[in-house]
Amino acid sequence: MAKDNKPAENGDEAAPKKSKKLLIIILAVVLLLVVGGGAAAFLLMKGSHDEEHADDDEVAEEPAKPAKKKDKKKEHGAPPVFVNLDPFTVNLVPETGDQYLQVALSLELEGPESQAELTAMMPKIRNNVTLLLSSQKASELLPKEGKEKLAAEIMDEINSAINPPVKNKKGEQIAPDGPVTSVLFTSFIIQ
Repeated sequence: MAKDNKPAENGDEAAPKKSKKLLIIILAVVLLLVVGGGAAAFLLMKGSHDEEHADDDEVAEEPAKPAKKKDKKKEHGAPPVFVNLDPFTVNLVPETGDQYLQVALSLELEGPESQAELTAMMPKIRNNVTLLLSSQKASELLPKEGKEKLAAEIMDEINSAINPPVKNKKGEQIAPDGPVTSVLFTSFIIQ
C-alpha cells in the first residue's frame, strides 16, 4: 500500500508542475503582446510626431510673414506662448503734480523658441519699455484707446530691441517683424 500512495503523490506533484509551466507560457505570451502593442503605438505616435516636425522645419526654412506662421500654428492647434514680465513702476510726465504708473505685462510670442531671444535681450527691453512708459501722460493713458496705443508702442519697442530696424534703399527705417505678437496688460494702475 505504501507503493500505491507514492504513485498517487507523484501524480499530484506532476499536475501542479504542468499548470505552473502553462501559467508561465501564458504570462510570456501576454507580456509579448503588451510589449509588441506598446512598440507599435510608439512607432505610430513617432511617425505622426515626425510629420508635425517636418511641417515646422518647412515653415522655419522659408521666410514667412507672422500671419502665415499664426495660421500654421492654429492648424496644428498649438497653444500660444505667454511670458510675464516683472511689473514696471515709473513717474509719468507731470500734468497736475506727481503721478505714477504701475503696470504688469504679459507678452504673447510666436512660439517657444522666441522665449530664448526675449530672455537674452531682457535688460535692453526693460530699459526701452521704462523709457517709453515714463514719457507718457496720465490723461493720454486713461481712455481705452490710449492703453491700446501704448500696448502697440510697447510691442514695437520690444520687437525693435530683439530685431533692430533696417534701412531700405530710400534710407527709411523698416521695422522687421518680431517674436512678440501682442502685449497684454495684467495690471494697470495710475496714481
